[in-house]
Amino acid sequence: MIIIASAAVQATAGAHDTASGHPAYRDSTAGITEQNAITIAQRHFEGRVLAINQTDHAYRVKILSSQGRIHVVLIDVQHGTVISSH
Repeated sequence: MIIIASAAVQATAGAHDTASGHPAYRDSTAGITEQNAITIAQRHFEGRVLAINQTDHAYRVKILSSQGRIHVVLIDVQHGTVISSH
């Protein structure tokens, strides 16, 4: 049993978020991941993510639409709710 648990830990230990290079796991007290924030932002504006920045309370996701417009979506780090979008 210990060997199986050890193998499972090793299998997930190397998992990384492809957008940021950060580990893909999430601690429930830490809030949402960058990849979650990108997914939420792209539900509001389709396009290519130009940048994502995190403050203590929000992710700022910058998206370039196919029409050439830049949109910014602020997402609450803890809950994943959209704070603002423009």
